[in-house]
Amino acid sequence: MEAGGPVGTATSALTWRGRRLHRHGVPHRILSGGLHYFRVHPALWRDRIRRLADLGLNTIDTYVAWNFHQPREHAAPRFDGWRDVERFIRLVGEEGLDVVVRPGPYICAEWSNGGLPSWLTARDVALRSSDPAFTAAVGRWFDELIPRLAALQAGAGGPVVAVQIENEFGSYGDDQAYLRWNREALTSRGIGELLFTADGPTELMLDGGTLPGTLAAVTLGSKPAAARRLQAARRPDEPFVVAEFWNGWFDHWGERHHVRGVDSAVRTLEGIIADGGSVSVYMAHGGTNFGLWAGANEHEGRLQPTVTSYDSDAPVAEDGSLTPKFHAMRAALGARGPVRVSERPPVLRPARVPLVRRAGLLPGLRAVSAPATVEPRPASFERLGLDAGMVLHTAHPRVPEGEHRLTLIDVRDRAMVYCDGTFLGVAGPGLPELSVRGTGAVVRLEILAESLGRVNYGPGLGRHKGLLGPVLIDRRIVQGWESTPIALQEWTPADLATATAAGEAAAGGSVAVGLAGGELAPAGGGFAEAIVRVGRPADTFLALPGSGRGLVWVNGFLLGRYWDIGPQVTLYCPAPLLREGDNVVTVLELERPGAVLELRDRPELGPPEEYVEEFD
Repeated sequence: MEAGGPVGTATSALTWRGRRLHRHGVPHRILSGGLHYFRVHPALWRDRIRRLADLGLNTIDTYVAWNFHQPREHAAPRFDGWRDVERFIRLVGEEGLDVVVRPGPYICAEWSNGGLPSWLTARDVALRSSDPAFTAAVGRWFDELIPRLAALQAGAGGPVVAVQIENEFGSYGDDQAYLRWNREALTSRGIGELLFTADGPTELMLDGGTLPGTLAAVTLGSKPAAARRLQAARRPDEPFVVAEFWNGWFDHWGERHHVRGVDSAVRTLEGIIADGGSVSVYMAHGGTNFGLWAGANEHEGRLQPTVTSYDSDAPVAEDGSLTPKFHAMRAALGARGPVRVSERPPVLRPARVPLVRRAGLLPGLRAVSAPATVEPRPASFERLGLDAGMVLHTAHPRVPEGEHRLTLIDVRDRAMVYCDGTFLGVAGPGLPELSVRGTGAVVRLEILAESLGRVNYGPGLGRHKGLLGPVLIDRRIVQGWESTPIALQEWTPADLATATAAGEAAAGGSVAVGLAGGELAPAGGGFAEAIVRVGRPADTFLALPGSGRGLVWVNGFLLGRYWDIGPQVTLYCPAPLLREGDNVVTVLELERPGAVLELRDRPELGPPEEYVEEFD
């Protein structure tokens, strides 16, 4: 009989009978919290695990992000360093907690491409389906991953007590053959612990995402009583398990910072765990979308890129601080004994450090760029094998005398356009046209296309990036393009040094200013550096007042994106990224550089807005 059946008929640690979970035959309730190893610096894994244990949890759940482990198809998946998911799971076990693993292959999680590698979604395959082209690739990934998880199951002496099948599939599709394939893919590779699906508590989602004979968990932010009634009607013998309780929410650039009141969150939590219900608090500790791993949503054709912070108004804040929500939830969960961890990790004292301009935008980017692809049309990110970052497209059209329309059809997501070094403007969805003046001569047309994050949820999953459509001068298509990938997420400290040494930048202006090599950029975009002198490393929060939009590296590590449209103002810099003595902070500014880098002792995530996710 399948793992997770009645007590005494399976060897898994968790079973159920009479609508109650049991652990090795003893009545049990899962009190779990979401904690993603890929969003927390490995040096802080144990600290964050302990904070969740002090919250009163007995379990931690984590997704596994396929693209984090295997960003390139022909390179074997990595399971070392930050990607050592096995070490993370063992640490959870050492702290006395169980583990729930959610291996996907699709994870959503507001993570780039929902965890699917862009080299896979670049193909003409039916994603998240029984299409053999998709399942064959997933099968090869599972061949690498699942035996590692199987060796850490409770039955083998490890902490893993449950494994999720796919992820909220009912909100995406209804391919039952695909779900059955996923279940078989797990069991045939050694998973013998409790298996479950997880979907929103609606008939539509549960119809599409559940499997007969497999525990059906739900995900929700509110109305647990209604979800419990629906589950009881559909699955009268199964326990009530909430695989994700959204006690907070994530943020998009250009919107407000989502929060959820303590009383509201606690009332819903109490409603879930009443009468033996099990829960996973999502997120218990959100962490950070370091680098360019933040995903995006899409609403009515408009991209909504997710911010760098994944604080999610969780009970344990992005920097590990214990919030009022932590203490209220701890009481609701019935935790006993003292809180062992500190209320807040140490922080550096506030400081202001000058930003020194180093190189112009295009000279710096060109200095590190990979070889160009030369084709009649601009090459997409996928064509270039580029997951994230930018592409510099160059063509040499002849522009007749006078003013002409320059149209960029289908930009994903933002394009900065230059003609003979003069900045013409920014193009993107809804703003495809710019004006270009010609003299009848051949010009150097340069388009810097930038991805703002890959869609992680819904039918837009797997959307391609870059300059996807033709570029027109009036009605004539521009042909003959050099497309140069700029893989910012893969840059090394040596690459950053090369970029910053590419040429001195002139003083900034308010609209368009000259840079090294004669290029012009909006208000003087380019590379700058700050030297931060540290005694004993501790956490800090970086702010760039006066700067517009760009990226920040700390000692060669890409911390993430900043943007003055908010809501996020500060970038969390964890202590392990700093060292005693001088630390180099490198800034790639795309619009207008400020003069200083600020170290602050508190996060600033933007004006708050109460948000509670509800299903109709």
